[in-house]
Amino acid sequence: MTEEEKQLFLEYAIEAAAGIAESKSKYRKIVQASIAGWVKDFQNGHIKFNTVDDLRKLIELDLKLQADE
Repeated sequence: MTEEEKQLFLEYAIEAAAGIAESKSKYRKIVQASIAGWVKDFQNGHIKFNTVDDLRKLIELDLKLQADE
């Protein structure tokens, strides 16, 4: 592999990693907004304890996204 090819590959890898990081950041914002909405609906009595599993899944997803950073 030539130096130019190595440089192009490195630039591609950096751009790919940046794109993934940006996507994860957007996903975290969506998850955090969903958690906030869930908590608000729960506090207002719109969600009963039989749907707490949804919150657990959102929290687990948020933690996974954070761990990957």
